[in-house]
Amino acid sequence: MAEHALFTPLKAGAIDLKNRLVMAPLTRNRAMNADDAPMDMHVTYYSQRAADAGLLITEATQISPEGKGYAWTPGIYSEAQVAAWKKVTDAVHDAGGRIVMQLWHVGRISHTSLQEDGKQPVAPSAIRANAPTFDGQEMVDVSEPRALGTEELPRIVEDYRRAAENAKAAGFDGVEVHAANGYLIDQFLKDGANRRSDAYGGSLENRARLLFEVLEVVEGVWGADRVGLRLSPFSGANDATDSDPKALADYLVDRLAPRGLAYLHMIEGQTGGPRDWPEEVDMTALKERFGGVWMGNNGYDRDLALSRVAEGKADLVAFGVPYIANPDLAKRFRLEADLNEADKATFYGGDETGYTDYPFLEEMAAQRHHAAE
Repeated sequence: MAEHALFTPLKAGAIDLKNRLVMAPLTRNRAMNADDAPMDMHVTYYSQRAADAGLLITEATQISPEGKGYAWTPGIYSEAQVAAWKKVTDAVHDAGGRIVMQLWHVGRISHTSLQEDGKQPVAPSAIRANAPTFDGQEMVDVSEPRALGTEELPRIVEDYRRAAENAKAAGFDGVEVHAANGYLIDQFLKDGANRRSDAYGGSLENRARLLFEVLEVVEGVWGADRVGLRLSPFSGANDATDSDPKALADYLVDRLAPRGLAYLHMIEGQTGGPRDWPEEVDMTALKERFGGVWMGNNGYDRDLALSRVAEGKADLVAFGVPYIANPDLAKRFRLEADLNEADKATFYGGDETGYTDYPFLEEMAAQRHHAAE
C-alpha cells in the first residue's frame, strides 16, 4: 500500500523536506537571558523534533530591540544571539532536520516596559490595539504606539535585511517573513490599523509597499527559493482587521505568485480560532493562483491534514499545539498512535517542564512494558 502523500518528501523552493508536516512557529517565552538569546533548552527542544518534522519554523524572533513585544522572546540582531541560534541549527542538522527562522517585528503589539528606554512602540498609525501582551510579570494592555515617519521605513527594511543575514550566519536553511497575526507588516496591510496618507497608506499597493520592500531585501540575502511568507488576511488577530479581506488576499497572492518563494504560509481563517473565511473566498482557487508550495495552518488534525493534502488543497500542513506535546508527531500520525496531551499551563515561560519533557512513543511503550512486569 502506497504511503499517504502527507508522509512523502517535498521540495519547498530550494529546501528538501522529508515529509509534509511542519512545526509551526510557537512563542514559548523561554529566552530568559538578559540578551534575549536562546538557551541550552532551546537546543534540546528543536533537536527533539528535528528527526520527525519535515520542517521546523522557529518561534517568532525579533529583528531588533524595537521589534520586541513580549517578555523572554529571542532576537536575531546581536552576535550573542547568532552564536546561540547556531547551536540550535547545528543540533537540528545533526538530527537530519530542516529549520527556518521566522523574522518578526511586533509593531504596536508591545508595551513601553519592553522597549528600550521605555519608548512608545511603533506602528503605521498612532492607534492603540485592543490586545494584551506579557510584560514578564502579568498580562497587560499594549501601549499606545507612535506612527512611524515615512523617513523611518528604510530603517525598518534594513533591520529585516540585517536579521536575514544574521539568520544565514546562524546556519538556518531559510527564513520566513512574519506578515500575519496583527504584527507590524500585517498592521500596514490592513486598513483598520493603517490610516496613513503617504506612499504606505490608502490603496492596496501602498499598504503592501512595506511587505514587498522587506521581501526584496530578504530575497537578496537568501534567494526567493529559501524565503517563506506568513499571511493572515482573514484573521482579526491582535485587533488588525481589514474592510475587504478578499480584495487584500487576491492582491497579495497575485503579486506573490511570480516571485518563486519557498512557500506561502496561510492562516486559513481566524488565528487560533474557527477555520471560517468569507463566503466569497475560494481558498483552493487562491492556492492555484499562487502556484507555489502552500502551507495550510489553523485547526488541523490528522484527518484534515490527510484529506487536504490528498485533495491538493495544501502541500504542507503546520501543526502548533500537537508539536508542543508530541516531538514525534509525524510518526504518531503515520502509526495512528495516541497523542500526548499538551499542558497549557506550561505553554509560556518557565523551564524545561512542559518544554522538553514530553515522552516519545518509544518511551511510552517502554514505560508500559516496565509497568506490566
